[in-house]
Amino acid sequence: MIDTFRHKGLRKKLVDSIREKGITDKRVLMALEAVPRHFFMDSSFLEFAYQDKPFPIGSGQTISQPYTVAFQTQLLMVQPGLKVLEIGTGSGYQACVLAHLGAKVFSVERQRKLYLKTKAFLDEQGWKVKTFLGDGNLGLPTFAPFDRILITAAAPEIPQPLIDQLKPGGIIVLPLGGGDDQIMLRLIKNPDGTLTREQHGYFRFVPLLGDLGDD
Repeated sequence: MIDTFRHKGLRKKLVDSIREKGITDKRVLMALEAVPRHFFMDSSFLEFAYQDKPFPIGSGQTISQPYTVAFQTQLLMVQPGLKVLEIGTGSGYQACVLAHLGAKVFSVERQRKLYLKTKAFLDEQGWKVKTFLGDGNLGLPTFAPFDRILITAAAPEIPQPLIDQLKPGGIIVLPLGGGDDQIMLRLIKNPDGTLTREQHGYFRFVPLLGDLGDD
């Protein structure tokens, strides 16, 4: 795959527009400018890669709107070396943004076909992201605890296994709600195991499903 001067120029314009929408974390903006979004989309849709819109990637999933990726990543407050669990690998774009920030990324995907495609792509491109096929509601207990957990699909409730796998002082970011729109939450785990909850506006995500899918 080629990242041309044109792609880089379009990406810079995209990042400028995201900055204007209120994203202030310079490291997050730099990560979005560094990671070529068009690598994560079918070549026939390259013209759409640097529009600030979500786009279908198959298996009923989407590559998230770049602004949403930036918004969730900013809320997550990622620092180099932190262990981050991502629920919903999808195209791998969000995982690679986290990896660019220096996170140790563990990502779970439910859809088998999408998992196999994305794993092969990430391995081929040399991205240091550990991918797993499984039910994201269950997390990855073998690799717990995590400093950060990011859910990239609409969760009707907060899965208890994910709370259990979060370190004290850790952060979960997720879109909560089973309707058409979800409220973006940031949850901070207190030393006694309770959660401090912050609300950060409304978004729209595909639903978080359980078990495994073969689509």
